[in-house]
Amino acid sequence: MKIVVIGGTGLIGSKLVKTLRERGHDARAASPKTGVDTITREGLAQAIDGAAVVVDVANAPVWEDKAVLDFFETSGRNLLAAEAAAGVRHHVALSIVGSERLPGNGYFRAKVAQESLIKASGIPHTILRATQFFEFVGGIAQSATVGGEIRLSPALIQPIASDDVVAALADVTLAPPAGGTLEVAGPEAIPLDELVRRFLLATKDARKVVPDIHARYFGDVLDDQSLTPGRNPRLGAIRFEDWLGRQTGR
Repeated sequence: MKIVVIGGTGLIGSKLVKTLRERGHDARAASPKTGVDTITREGLAQAIDGAAVVVDVANAPVWEDKAVLDFFETSGRNLLAAEAAAGVRHHVALSIVGSERLPGNGYFRAKVAQESLIKASGIPHTILRATQFFEFVGGIAQSATVGGEIRLSPALIQPIASDDVVAALADVTLAPPAGGTLEVAGPEAIPLDELVRRFLLATKDARKVVPDIHARYFGDVLDDQSLTPGRNPRLGAIRFEDWLGRQTGR
């Protein structure tokens, strides 16, 4: 089966292409690096011609609120129109757990807009929402750093390894369209401040983490439901401590 992965040269996309090929499918990476641009539509129709499934894991190249919204709306419209013309039977998209609960985050608002386009498209689809990746913890720490201090909410977060996200994506890609939204999360919920504290300890980073219930996470104040999944999510197998150990060579 021909499967086209939009954003197929990135962190998730490259792993997904490899996994799908190992399962015997004709998986192809589509991104500006391979001559496929969902904004300009360059190479798009040719790339998805004959595809049974298209998986969208593309990431916006910018984070400014209006620019990221423009990216996901333009890319989404162009991609879905091309899929409709090509007769694609299943559209899979990777999104973020809690997007609608954090309206102060421009990136999350853009992902909600992307999801709305998919739901209105009429194309059979599955939206897989994942919690924050382990790989992003360093960036979370940096975003909350002032001087040598990191102020973070103690609200719960249930982060996940990118490998577990890829495994879940591969399964939903090869399954019939769900016609809705599924969630995948890591195996344990951890207070956000404690998560970053563990990361700093493992990476020998001397910055101090200060718990602060009023600290904003990319624009929003958190509670225990903000970044954790709802009922009956799929759970990853890789624990944060084990992932940390592999990253630091322990």
